[in-house]
Amino acid sequence: MDDLEQERALEAELVGKSYEFIIDEAHQWSAWAAPKKADGTVDHDHALIGDDLIDYVNRQLFPYLQGFKLRATSPDTIEYKIGEIFSEIKNRFQSGYSLRDALEYIDELRFRSQQEKHELSHLYEAKIKNMGNAGRNGGEYYTPRPLIRAMIQVVKPKIGDRIYDGACGSAGFLCESYDYLRGGKLTTKELEILQKYTFTGKEKKSLAYVIAIMNMILHGIDAPNIIHTNTLTENLSDIQDKNRFDIILANPPFGGKERKEVQQNFPIKTGETAFLFLQHFIKILKMGGRTAVVIKNTFLSNSDNASRALRQELLSSCNLHTILDCPSGTFIGAGVKTVVLFFEKGKPFDSVQGTPLFSQGKPLNEGMATRKIWYYQQRTQTIHPAKSIHWRTHRRHP
Repeated sequence: MDDLEQERALEAELVGKSYEFIIDEAHQWSAWAAPKKADGTVDHDHALIGDDLIDYVNRQLFPYLQGFKLRATSPDTIEYKIGEIFSEIKNRFQSGYSLRDALEYIDELRFRSQQEKHELSHLYEAKIKNMGNAGRNGGEYYTPRPLIRAMIQVVKPKIGDRIYDGACGSAGFLCESYDYLRGGKLTTKELEILQKYTFTGKEKKSLAYVIAIMNMILHGIDAPNIIHTNTLTENLSDIQDKNRFDIILANPPFGGKERKEVQQNFPIKTGETAFLFLQHFIKILKMGGRTAVVIKNTFLSNSDNASRALRQELLSSCNLHTILDCPSGTFIGAGVKTVVLFFEKGKPFDSVQGTPLFSQGKPLNEGMATRKIWYYQQRTQTIHPAKSIHWRTHRRHP
C-alpha cells in the first residue's frame, strides 16, 4: 500500500494536484516499519523493536486498519477492502525481534513496476507449490502462470466482457486477465470499465480470499470484487441473466467432497467439487460466452452416472471445441493429470433448453451444441537450443 500511495502521490504532483493519503501518516510504512535516515538506510534509533513493536502492531496498527471497513463510504472502495483484509487475519509474530528482521527484508522489495508487483504473490504461491500437502490444499490455489496465460490467449477477452472465477484462490486468472486487457492503449472510459465492471471472483477460504484481494490491488484494481463465500452453496435455479458472465476462467478445487445439502443445489448429484463447479460454470455463463476450465483428466473417461451425465450435459448445452491435455507435473506436488476444457455456451437454436438431452431419451447427437472437438496433447521433453516442444494433435468427433 505504501508503494502504491507513493506512486499516486507522485502522479498527482506531476499534474499539479494534491494527493490525500489513505493511510494516516502515523501508520504509514515509513513511520513504523522502516523509518529511514537521510542516506536511505534504516534508522534503528527510531525503529520500533521487541515488545514495543509487537504491542504497536497488535494494539494500534491492526485495530486502525480493521476500522477501515466501518469508516469506508461503500464496499466498492479500497478503504473497505483494506478493512476486509485485516478483519480476516491476525499477527502471528510473537517476537518483536523476528518481526523487525522480517520488516527489513520486506522493505527491500519494491512493487512499483508491473513485474515488481508480482513479487508478493509469487512469494505466497512458491510456498503453496512447496507445501507437503499440496495435493490437498495447494492444488486448490495455485495454477502455473504460463498455463493461465495460454488459456487467456485462447479465450481472448475484450474490454466490456465480464470475467468470472468462482474458485479464484489467489486471483491468478483475474490478475493475468487484467494484464492482458491493460496491454493496449485504452480510453478513460475503457479504463473505468476495466476497474469497476470487469472482474468478479469468489473464494471460500480466508487465506486465499485475503491474498486475492491484495493481489488485485497490487495489480492496479482499486476495489476488487472478490466475495468471501462458498460458491457451491448458491442455488443454480436462482441465477438470472443479469448474474451471468461473458468469460469464465477457472481451476476449481478437485478431490473435495461436498455435503448432501450442497449437492441438492445441482441437477447432477455428485460429491466431487470440480464436477459441481463445472455445472455452476455452465449455468452462470452467458449465451455465447466463452470458458476455459482446468479439470482432472478422469472427467473424460469416468464411467459413473454423474460423470457420464455431466459430459452429456456439457456437449449438449455447450460447444466444447477444444481439449488441451496437460503433461504430468503441470501442477507440482498435486499428483494429478489435468485437461483444460475450452467451450462456448450453445446458441438458442442449437442448444437444448430445459431438460438435458441424456434424460430425454433422444439420440446423443440430436440438438447438440458440440459438433467437433480438437484434442491437443502437450508432450514435454528436455529442450535443446535447436529443438522445441513437440505437440500431438487429434481431431475427434463426439
